[in-house]
Amino acid sequence: MTSSLAIGIDIGGTGIKGGIVDLDKGELVSERVKVPTPEGGKPKDIIDAVVAMIDGFGSAANGLPVGVCFPAIILDGRTMSAANVSKKWVGLEAEKLFEKALGRDIVFINDADAAAVAEARYGAAKGIHGLVILSTLGTGIGSGLLYNGVLIPNAELGHIEIDGKDAESRASYSAKERDNLDWEHWAKRLQRYYETLDFLLSPELIVVGGGVSKEYEQFLPLLKLRPRIVPAVLRNNAGILGAAWTTQTAHALR
Repeated sequence: MTSSLAIGIDIGGTGIKGGIVDLDKGELVSERVKVPTPEGGKPKDIIDAVVAMIDGFGSAANGLPVGVCFPAIILDGRTMSAANVSKKWVGLEAEKLFEKALGRDIVFINDADAAAVAEARYGAAKGIHGLVILSTLGTGIGSGLLYNGVLIPNAELGHIEIDGKDAESRASYSAKERDNLDWEHWAKRLQRYYETLDFLLSPELIVVGGGVSKEYEQFLPLLKLRPRIVPAVLRNNAGILGAAWTTQTAHALR
């Protein structure tokens, strides 16, 4: 039986990653390609980079569905915010622009939502009932919500106000670096953040992703929370895998 394949593209503030994904196995069947996000993160420059990336897969990409994830609130194909990319994205009919440039339909989704979908399908959130929060720690704090495995799109839990501060300004990985915090002191900020999420939403599980999740042993054991909190399984491939997977479930995202 031939496995179903799709292309996943993960656009971030510093890099654009992509690959061809075997949707049955949740694995890349091509090289994982990464290029720098064009300086300034302007729409045309990013779209051109995505077109070039897909062209680079050659004939293997012909006819494959494409999923693209992006660091923004996405409503009806429009980017309604812009995290670490040009503000020219705000209010833009981005999905249509990608489709025109690529000459094919795509599925367009928030980046943390894509990671959450991937963890539900292939990773740490697979088979979990109740509410799961996928939390990505990086330049900011991304979040994806799943209830019984179904995505609740466009959660922006990194921007809840805690103690009079935007949460990600205190608890993101970039805040750790900016304030030169050791793991213990950063964990205290994460403790305050995640215990607030627990109070507000009562999740069954919190899955922590982002690049720093590869060092989860340095900080997750320091957190004392009611819900289980675990590292993401798919790490930096989660966005690619999730974006690709949404091409099979697009009706659920509309």
